[in-house]
Amino acid sequence: MQFGIFTVGDVTTDPTTGYTPTEGERIQSTLRIAQKVEEVGLDVFATGEHHNPPFVPSSPTTMLGYIAAKTDRIILSTSTTLITTNDPVKIAEDYAMLQHIAGGRVDLIMGRGNTGPVYPWFGKDIRQGIPLAIENYALLHRLWREDVVDWEGHFRTPLQGFTSTPRPLDDVPPFVWHGSIRSPEIAEQAAYYGDGFFANNIFWPKEHYMRLIQLYRQRFEHYGHGRADQAIVGLGGQVFMRKNSQDAVREFRPYFDNAPVYGHGPSLEDFTEQTPLTVGSPQQVIDRTLEFREYFGDYQRQLFLMDHAGLPEKIVMEQLDLLGEEVVPVLRAEFAKLRPAHVPEGPTHEALVLARDSELAAAAGAQSDAAASTDTDSRSTDAQRVVA
Repeated sequence: MQFGIFTVGDVTTDPTTGYTPTEGERIQSTLRIAQKVEEVGLDVFATGEHHNPPFVPSSPTTMLGYIAAKTDRIILSTSTTLITTNDPVKIAEDYAMLQHIAGGRVDLIMGRGNTGPVYPWFGKDIRQGIPLAIENYALLHRLWREDVVDWEGHFRTPLQGFTSTPRPLDDVPPFVWHGSIRSPEIAEQAAYYGDGFFANNIFWPKEHYMRLIQLYRQRFEHYGHGRADQAIVGLGGQVFMRKNSQDAVREFRPYFDNAPVYGHGPSLEDFTEQTPLTVGSPQQVIDRTLEFREYFGDYQRQLFLMDHAGLPEKIVMEQLDLLGEEVVPVLRAEFAKLRPAHVPEGPTHEALVLARDSELAAAAGAQSDAAASTDTDSRSTDAQRVVA
């Protein structure tokens, strides 16, 4: 089970002090937070991709490349990479390069994003969001797996004899999750390729995500990638903790009420009741997170949103300390105890390389057995001719 955090990179005024960080301050803070993720023993740091205020992470590979140089162990991911408005050729090359720089510690969550104006900014039509996601990923999938690609589609110029460089590290592409808040087509896409499915698990009641994940699992099995409970699922989530739950609620309320995404809407109490947001003690976060398995089945990755809504860096670091010291160790032990042996762990580059080598060895063994069988049949036929 992999645990980590994801950031949306918002620049938001702290409602308790009135201070608004500069874009530069927010970027530098994010870099320090990512290094703290490794320090407290978590597994994944993921950054969103946004091209509009009040968000700053418009260049995820730049940010993740720096973090790769400052860390040794954590997986560097996105949340999400915009498969609709980015050129799949550029995605293929950028993230293969990052994969080499980070020694394989890279994967991606592909998504359409939730900011409508981004489409025309990059010359795309939002009404083509789903077809863009399907076609662009089909090309990206080939670019990472075929040395020379001839391709023609609807949304970009054709490719003739094109080779994406650099090639993926160890000839194994970065693992891909397909992220969705609302689209069954994206769950279907993830299942078709045997990729992971990442449910945002923030804005909607659990029943909404249960339907999407169940569809993904069913179709994963349908396409022959394994049993439904072996499908690779990741979840988001939001938490704010203090030792005392009343202190957590009191301290987080002004940040919630003024957050750029859900502020000035439902009350904190209504939102925590209707969505996975958990504001309380570390034990309450543990209990709530363990419930996710009851709703969604065994899953491989849990990411938390923690550095948003104007929360100052000092408080975010305190949250990470609580997560790393009091919450995640318990969750690791409990999830490991409950996980059946046939359910896979979270994907890593090393595991993907091993799986690839095992498949190649099995294929070579089968070919050798077939050749030996043919040779045996041939000798048997020759013997029968001699007897005759």
